[in-house]
Amino acid sequence: MGRNGPRTIADGMGSYKRIIAMTSSLFSARTAPAKATDLHAKASPDFAAKLAETQALLQRAAAQFAPVTQASSLGAEDVVITHLINHLQLDIPVFVLETGALHAETLALLERTQAHSRAPIHVFRPEQEAVIQFLREKGQDAMYQSMDLRKACCGIRKMEPLARALTGQRAWITGLRQEQSNARAEVPLLDTSEEASKNLAKFNPLARWTWGDVWHYIATNQVDYNPLHDQFFPSIGCAPCTRAISLGEAFRAGRWWWEDEAAKECGLHVKH
Repeated sequence: MGRNGPRTIADGMGSYKRIIAMTSSLFSARTAPAKATDLHAKASPDFAAKLAETQALLQRAAAQFAPVTQASSLGAEDVVITHLINHLQLDIPVFVLETGALHAETLALLERTQAHSRAPIHVFRPEQEAVIQFLREKGQDAMYQSMDLRKACCGIRKMEPLARALTGQRAWITGLRQEQSNARAEVPLLDTSEEASKNLAKFNPLARWTWGDVWHYIATNQVDYNPLHDQFFPSIGCAPCTRAISLGEAFRAGRWWWEDEAAKECGLHVKH
C-alpha cells in the first residue's frame, strides 16, 4: 500500500526504471575515460621560455623563409602549432595529407579546422589511380605482409602528396619533438641540412616541448583536438596502421606495431 493508495505494477516499473537510469548514470560517470587534457597536461618549469622560443621561431619562419607552410597530421603537436600560427596572425598556410585511410575522427577534425582556421588549410590527396592499382595488385592488407609493401603504400599515400605540397616552398614546419622517439632525440629547432640540396629548411618549433607541455597548451587555450587522444592514441596516422598503446609502451608503439620496434617512420621525416 503506497502513502496515497495502493501501488500499481506501473508504479513499480517506473521506480525500477528510475533506479536503473540512476545506476547507469553513476556507472558511466565512473567508467568514462579521462580526457587527455586531464591525464597529460603538466607544464615544464621552463614552459614560458619554451613558448616564447616557439613563438619567436614561427615569427622568424614567416618573416625570413617565405614561402613557408605547416605540415599537419592533426595530432596534438600540430593543432598546437596551427593555433599559434592563427593566434600570432602569421601568413603561414597549413597542409594536411588526406591519405584516404584516415580515422573518421581525424576527418571530422579536419573539417572543423578548415571551418575555423584563419590560416588556409590545404588538403593533398594521393593519386587515385595509383591507389587503385596498388590495391588491385597487392590487396587491402598489403601493409601487413612486408615492410617493403607498407613503405610502398606510404609512398603512394604520403610521400608523393608531400612532394606536391612542398613544391615551391622554401621551408616547412613540423610537430617533431625530441621526446617522441630515439630516432627523433636530436631533432633541432631549425634543420638546414637539406637547404643546399633541396633549398628547403625544416622548422621544428616544439622540438624541446614535453608531452605535458603540449597538453598544457591545449588545455589552457581550449584547443580542439582529435578525440582519439582520449582513447590512448598518442600518435595518430592511417587507421590500418595505428592502434592505442598500453601503459608503459613507447610513444610511437602504436604505429606499425607488427614491425621492428626500430622502424617507426613512414619516410616523411627521413632524409633521402
